[in-house]
Amino acid sequence: MSTPEGPALHRRLGTFDAVVIGLGSMIGAGIFVALAPAASAAGSGLLVGLAVAAVVAYCNATSSARLAARYPQSGGTYVYGRERLGAFWGHTAGWSFIVGKTASCAAMALTVGYYLRPEWARGIAVAAVVLLTAVNYAGIRKSAVLTRAIVAVVLAVLAGVAVTVFGFGDADPARLSFTSEITVGGVLQAAGLLFFAFAGYARIATLGEEVRDPARTIPRAIPVALAITLAVYTVVAVAVLSGLGSDALASATAPLADAVTAAGVPAMAPVVRVGAAVAALGSLLALILGVSRTTLAMARDRHLPAALAAVHPRFGSPHRAEVAVGVVVAAVAALVDVRQAIGFSSFAVLIYYAIANASAWTLGRRVVPGLGFAGCLLLAALLPSASVVAGVCVVLVGALAYRLRP
Repeated sequence: MSTPEGPALHRRLGTFDAVVIGLGSMIGAGIFVALAPAASAAGSGLLVGLAVAAVVAYCNATSSARLAARYPQSGGTYVYGRERLGAFWGHTAGWSFIVGKTASCAAMALTVGYYLRPEWARGIAVAAVVLLTAVNYAGIRKSAVLTRAIVAVVLAVLAGVAVTVFGFGDADPARLSFTSEITVGGVLQAAGLLFFAFAGYARIATLGEEVRDPARTIPRAIPVALAITLAVYTVVAVAVLSGLGSDALASATAPLADAVTAAGVPAMAPVVRVGAAVAALGSLLALILGVSRTTLAMARDRHLPAALAAVHPRFGSPHRAEVAVGVVVAAVAALVDVRQAIGFSSFAVLIYYAIANASAWTLGRRVVPGLGFAGCLLLAALLPSASVVAGVCVVLVGALAYRLRP
């Protein structure tokens, strides 16, 4: 196993903090954003899509945990692909992660803006990126403490949504039943879109150089974070779908706020909007962490400018990578559309996890990584065509950059 060149990051996180960072990455990234487009693709079949996305996520999480225990370095699948498959596949994984998660960061920043003040959405998004980049710059412990507070607030809001809809609304189980309009393709497309919500466990693996006893901590933290997230998503999705129905959910711009309003408790809607903004902030915080750590790992290997591999002598953070990622995300948030960002991000991250599963395949016990590899490629191919075309083009640009590098 190769070791990272340059200053090492500080190992400060235990299992609880690693789980919290994973939760902060997942809870909020999808439940406030991806339910509506998933319902548009699959109607009430989005619940099956959620299950499919969870199965693929479980395979990816299992593969990532095995690899992270063996290679406890920052960089995630960039490191695993490099060590198990060769430098080109590591580069492709790292490139896919950085561009895909940069789009995710922009989507989360814009979600903050649209929920708080739609007419100022882009300005608020840029301000959020600047603020959280400053938090991450000051070190991983401060980021973990803030993420813990954010997760607590978001879980309370989601619990409030479920209690309101089930306790006061007209939640009709018949709205969960399948109709003849549901297709396999629609369900799988919904799964690909909902996968966007589960990808946060990668943040735990990319922090492998900053957790204590990574061989033990990471394999514990990843499945725990994933299981908690799946349980929360299932309860909230059932509540919103049974309260609104698939047609209303598909057209909703703020589905959880609409659900509590339809339940006859409109006073909860502002609380839900604030909760959505806080959730998006939590996701954005952890996303920037993951992208900057992969940037650090690629810079160490000269796949990105070597100056980005610097570690702050006081804070122990990859400060130049943090600033560079923050600048790029702020620029993207000022220019892109949030739905386009979600589709493109899903494609790039599915390619990233396909490489993770291929890497885990080389370790033996191949059923789970084989299923994960096939699932990632299938879901990526069935995403909206614009997302697939844009994703293929960007991945090819990364491959060309690798071939042309000195």
